[in-house]
Amino acid sequence: MDLGLDGKVALVAGGSSGLGLAMAKELAAEGAHVAIGARDRDRLAAAERAISVLARGQVTATSVDITDQAAARRWAEDVAARFGAMHILAVSGGSPPVGTASQFSTAEYQEALDGTFLPAVNLALTALPYLRAAGWGRILFVASEAAVIPTASLALSGAARAGLTRFAQSLAAEVGRDGITVNVLAPGATRTEMVERAAARLAEDGDIEAPLLAIGGHSAVGRIGRPDEFAAVAAFLASERASYVTGGVHLLDGGASVLGQQVTQYTAVPKDTYT
Repeated sequence: MDLGLDGKVALVAGGSSGLGLAMAKELAAEGAHVAIGARDRDRLAAAERAISVLARGQVTATSVDITDQAAARRWAEDVAARFGAMHILAVSGGSPPVGTASQFSTAEYQEALDGTFLPAVNLALTALPYLRAAGWGRILFVASEAAVIPTASLALSGAARAGLTRFAQSLAAEVGRDGITVNVLAPGATRTEMVERAAARLAEDGDIEAPLLAIGGHSAVGRIGRPDEFAAVAAFLASERASYVTGGVHLLDGGASVLGQQVTQYTAVPKDTYT
């Protein structure tokens, strides 16, 4: 299937690891020019090499803290100037601390919004003029299953993800006739480096496969998700073929949500570390 991404310019925030890196690889393999941004220079360099092996277009990597709104805007503007356009914005990132609603102070709620919600909004507003100028655009926000499934222990994440979801849906209604789509991806358990580290903390005798099997076993398909499976959905939503798909919140949990609550010795693994 030709996704129509040859020559498109994609900005991927959080593209040095995890699901952000998986998206960047997939977009590059489909022919897009890919610019990744993240804070860790060593991870960025490794990610740039890994993406370049697959790429049919150009790949750039920039050390940037997207919670610094001015720095994030400069990064996006520099990428657009370098390539002469921007077509795709994909924003991935970290997760707020785990805990219940009354456990946190108002300052901690503010930190969750500053770290998760506002960086995505800032990049979207920065990218929007370029997407409109191109007459074609795709905006993808990576949230988590907390955007769809209420979870008492994910109060900060739920609040921030809910805000991002409503922003995305309002933006989708506003820009649809400009040829721009906006979608939220809500992944469940996916085998990223972060998940493997969480599993290692629970593992007996250093074997992480047992906790990963238990986590992934609570899904309709009976296993944990792979980053490339997530990235395939992201690439489709970023493509020409998905031109009628907008305003959606796409739960990618292997059907875990339809099985009900999981109760095992691994339930203590914070769900937001799954992505």
